[in-house]
Amino acid sequence: MVARWILVWSLWLSTAVGAWLVITFIPDDHSLEWFGALLAGAVASVALVHLVKARPEGFVRELVYVAGGSYLILAATSVFLFIKG
Repeated sequence: MVARWILVWSLWLSTAVGAWLVITFIPDDHSLEWFGALLAGAVASVALVHLVKARPEGFVRELVYVAGGSYLILAATSVFLFIKG
């Protein structure tokens, strides 16, 4: 159970760091495109980890947690960019 949360938290952290890098180095008019790539990368990472482990237990739960958390992180970052102007 703890190993599942380590995967979820690490992907949330990588999404947050990626969002920070995007708002720091990418022009604001292209940042939403990169947010989509970050979300797709987080979801693909969960699938890749389960493909390598070859264990289907908990795949859907981890996929939902990572996708939902990453979406929330990127939505909050998008609101920040909107307020920043």
